[in-house]
Amino acid sequence: MMHWMNGFGSKKMKIHPMMWASWMKDMVGKKSKKKKKVRLDLMNTALMSGSFKTLSTALIAADLVGAMRGKDKLTVFAPTDEAFAKLPAGTLDALLKDKTKLRAVLTYHVVAGKLRANDVVAAGTLRTLNGATAKVTTTGGPRIEGASILETDIKASNGIIHVIDTVLIPA
Repeated sequence: MMHWMNGFGSKKMKIHPMMWASWMKDMVGKKSKKKKKVRLDLMNTALMSGSFKTLSTALIAADLVGAMRGKDKLTVFAPTDEAFAKLPAGTLDALLKDKTKLRAVLTYHVVAGKLRANDVVAAGTLRTLNGATAKVTTTGGPRIEGASILETDIKASNGIIHVIDTVLIPA
């Protein structure tokens, strides 16, 4: 079967099937390369989900955005907006005004390394970035320091997010 294609001007050219195949191969490429899936960093993943507006605001106020966008692999136990709404009246406002306390609370939600849900459960106790430890249990479903882990293994380019229903306050 001969293929027709427009030549120069308005003339049509006959193309032999072998030439057509060779031309198509050159045009398309010898092998199709798999498209690399682009992942957002932890901060942008949180922002794009729409469930972490308060957490994002707090990270900005605490100057922790760089850490959430950095190259270090981190695991974040991210409280939802509803979790922040459960805090006693005035607590969030007070934290947002006290950068030191806010950073202590936020870094209590972060663990170094990229820990999937099964790694978190297997560990039992995790050392958080603020230096304190957080206990993980499975009674009544997976929990960290009493907060229910609602969703797990949300991948980001620099770590993993696990969604929790309560803001963790270090002792």
